[in-house]
Amino acid sequence: MEVQFTEQIEQLKLGAGATFHGEGILAITKGLLQAGVAYVGGYQGAPVSHLLDVLVQARPLMDELGVHVEACSNEASAAAMLGASLHYPLRGCVTWKSIVGTNVAADALSNLSSPGVLGGALIVVGEDYGEGASVIQERTHAYALKSTLALFDPRPDLGNMVRLVGEAFALSEASNMPALMELRIRACHVRGSFTAADNVAPRLSTRQLIAEPAGFDYMRLAHPPVTFRHEKLKVEQRLPAAQRFIVEHGLNEVFGEAAAAGPGAGGGSGLGLGLIVQGGIYPALVRALQQLGLADEAGAPAVPVLCLNVTYPLVPGQLSEFCAAKRAVLVVEEGSPEYIEKDVVQALRRLDVQTAVHGKDVLPAAGEYTVEVLVRGLLAWFERQAPGLDASDSLRAARAWLAGIDAVRADLAQVLGPLPARPPTFCIGCPERPVFSALKLAQQQVGPVHVAADIGCHAFATFEPFSSGHSILGYGMSLASRAGVSPMMQRRSIAVMGDGGFWHNGLLTGVQAALFNGDDAVLLIMKNGYTSATGTQDILNTPDDEVKAAAAASGSLHQSLAHKNRTIEDTLEGMGLQWMRVVHTYEVDHMRRTLQEALTTPFSGLKVIVAEGECQLERQRRIKPWRAGLLKRGERALRVKYGVDEDVCTGDHACIRLNGCPTLTLKDNPDPLRVDPVATVIEGCVGCGLCGENAHAATLCPSFYRAEIIQNPRWHERAAAWLRERITGALRPA
Repeated sequence: MEVQFTEQIEQLKLGAGATFHGEGILAITKGLLQAGVAYVGGYQGAPVSHLLDVLVQARPLMDELGVHVEACSNEASAAAMLGASLHYPLRGCVTWKSIVGTNVAADALSNLSSPGVLGGALIVVGEDYGEGASVIQERTHAYALKSTLALFDPRPDLGNMVRLVGEAFALSEASNMPALMELRIRACHVRGSFTAADNVAPRLSTRQLIAEPAGFDYMRLAHPPVTFRHEKLKVEQRLPAAQRFIVEHGLNEVFGEAAAAGPGAGGGSGLGLGLIVQGGIYPALVRALQQLGLADEAGAPAVPVLCLNVTYPLVPGQLSEFCAAKRAVLVVEEGSPEYIEKDVVQALRRLDVQTAVHGKDVLPAAGEYTVEVLVRGLLAWFERQAPGLDASDSLRAARAWLAGIDAVRADLAQVLGPLPARPPTFCIGCPERPVFSALKLAQQQVGPVHVAADIGCHAFATFEPFSSGHSILGYGMSLASRAGVSPMMQRRSIAVMGDGGFWHNGLLTGVQAALFNGDDAVLLIMKNGYTSATGTQDILNTPDDEVKAAAAASGSLHQSLAHKNRTIEDTLEGMGLQWMRVVHTYEVDHMRRTLQEALTTPFSGLKVIVAEGECQLERQRRIKPWRAGLLKRGERALRVKYGVDEDVCTGDHACIRLNGCPTLTLKDNPDPLRVDPVATVIEGCVGCGLCGENAHAATLCPSFYRAEIIQNPRWHERAAAWLRERITGALRPA
C-alpha cells in the first residue's frame, strides 16, 4: 500500500528501557514482538488495521526476528493459521475487525478451540461497538462463551495493554485455550507511553526451523469421537486452569477499596457498594465518577471498582471476595445481552452470597456507555441503594449538569430545528461514483431493478443521491444474496461487489454458485485495485510498482492501472464465464449502455461487468508527490479543474442529483433577476471529469467547462495564453 509507516516501524525496534509513545494498536503490535510471537496473520479492517499493515512493511525486522507475517484473504483463513499452535510451541496472533470478522472465522475458531492449543494463540479483534461503529451492533463475547475462548478486554492504558498481550499468550499456554483480545475504537487510537522491553526472537521460527513434524495424535483433531472428550476437558481442566492463572497473575484489577474503607472518601465511605466494569470502558466510568464527585482528579475512585481485564472466564471466588461485604454492586457492561451480569448473579448465588446485583435495570439495555449515560445510570442506582449520598452536594451538581445538557439540546432543537442530513459519501473523484450515476440513468430506460449491495466503499451508494441497494448481507456476498430474489423478479437484478470482496468471499459464495446453477444474473465488480474500504491494502489485482510509476509519470487521470492486471478477468474466464464486459468507470455513457445491455440481453446466464478505475486516494498519494517534485525542479506541471459557467447554468440542479460529488454544490445566483441558485465547483476538485461526463450522458445543460492549470509553462504555452487573453479581451464589452 502507498501509506508508509516508517516512524511506527522504528518504534517497534525500541529496546529495554526506551519509551514507546504512540497509539494503542501499535502498542499491542510492539507487545506481540516483546512476547516472542512466531507468526502473525489477519485480515485488515479498522480499527486494528495498523497491526498488520505495519508488520507487513516491517519485513526486514520480522525477518531478523524470524517472525512470519501473512496477509490473509479473509478472517477464516486467518483463524485457520492458528492451527500452527495446535501441535507446536509457537506463539501465534491473528487479527481482524469486529464481530463480522469473527462470524466469518467461526468455523475455524470452533475447530481450534475443541482440541485446544499447545502454543499460545491470540486473536486481536477490533470491537467496533457503539456510535463510532461501522458494523452491526453485536459483541464478540458470545463467541468466547460458545467456543470456550478466554476473552480479554484490557483497560486502555498502554502499559496495561502491552502487559496483557504477554499474559494472554501465557494464559493460553497454561490453559490450552485460545485467547481473544477485544479492542474498542478508542482503545486502538488512544495515545500514551510505556517503557519498552526487548523484542524476543521465538525459539522456533523462520530462522530456527522445526526439524521434524509432530507425531500423529488423533486427540488433536476436532473430529468425533474425541470432540466429546474435548467438551469435558474444557470444563474440567481448561476453564479452571484459566481461572487460576487470572488470580495468580492479577489480571483483573481492584481500585478504590482503600479509599472506600477509610475516612475522607469523598462521600463514598461506608456505603457498602461496589462497581464491576469491563476493562475497555473503565476510563468512561472513572470520568462519570468524577462528575459525581466520587473520584479524584487523578482518577482514583471513592467507590470500589473491580476492573475486568478478562471478561471470560470470570472467577467465582474473586467475585465473591469483592462482593461479600457489600450490600449491592452495579455491573457496568456495555452492549446486549448482559452476559457478564448474568454470570455474576449465577456465581454469587451458587456461593450463597446475597449481595444485590444491578446492571441493565438502571443502565440502558443497549448502546454505547458514554459519560453522560453512565452518570444517569449511577444516579438512578444511588437513588435505590444510597439515598443519603443521593442528597449530597456533588450529586445535586451532577443533576444540574445533566439538566444543563438537556436544556441546551432543547434550545438548539427549538432554534435550529431538525439538523440537515449529512450522509457519508464517496471520496472526491472516487471512480465508483460514476458507475452509480450510470446505473441511475440506465434504470430510467429499463425500469427499477433490485440491487444487492455489498460491504465496501460502494456501500455509500445506499445514501442520497443514489439510494441504491436493497440489502448488505456480508463481504463479497452480494451475488449470493440475490440468488433467492432474481428468480422471482420480472426484471433482472444486479449485484455490486468490489474487487476486495471478490477475493475475500465473492468468488466462491457468489460467482461459483451462480455459474454452477446457471443463474441469469448481473454482477458489477468495482475493480479499483485495492481493498479500499479497509485502508487500501494490496490484493491480487493491485498494479505493481513499475506500472504505478509509469502512471504517475503520465499524469493522466484516465491512465488505467487496472487493465495492467487481468487476474479477475482471467479467473472468471477460467471458470467458464461467457459474458463479460470491461468498462472504465469514468465513461458514464459507455457504462450506462453496458448496464442496459446486461439487463436486456437475450443471453441467459451470469453476466459480469468489470468497472475499472483506480482508487482516487491511492492515485492522489502517488500523483501529489510526483507533481510536487516537478514544481521543486522547476519543471512543467499540469492539473485539471472543472467549473460551471454561471451564465449558462439553468439552476435545475439535475447535475447534483446525478453526481453527489462534495465539490459540486450551490451558490447564490449572481444575476439579480434569477432566483434559483446556480451550481458551482469549489476547491478540492481533483479533475475527475464526472460532472462533464454526466452532463453528456444525461443530456444536461452545457454549463460545465474544463480548465487546464499549467505551472512552469513552456514558452509556446505562454505565447498562446498571451494571444488568447488579447483576443478574448477585445471581445469583452467595455
